[in-house]
Amino acid sequence: VQLQASGGGLVQAGGSLRLSCAASGSIFSINVMGWYRQAPGKERELVAHITSGGTTNYADSVKGRFTIARDNAKNTMYLQMNSLKPGDTAVYYCATVRLGYGSSRNPNDYEYWGQGTQVTVSS
Repeated sequence: VQLQASGGGLVQAGGSLRLSCAASGSIFSINVMGWYRQAPGKERELVAHITSGGTTNYADSVKGRFTIARDNAKNTMYLQMNSLKPGDTAVYYCATVRLGYGSSRNPNDYEYWGQGTQVTVSS
């Protein structure tokens, strides 16, 4: 599976962006897909993940502001980001969990990664 992340950009605090992650093949059978982010000098952290059944999980820092979704028919995952803050500035990556793995926050449990898309929030 190849993943292509897009939708990043420069936005003012309080603004919104929608990220997309397009997969080269079917995502129907992929158990868990997730969005990670990595800011300069910081470790990669899970933003949100979603199971094939639609169960979602969010980092505390984004709860109530971000929404993850997946469209299996379009082989695409999304991250709607509202009320953006300067602290959300990072490179955002999409990823798919390894075969046989369930929901996980550990990036080592994810096998395929997109190339990343930069999100910059100005104050």
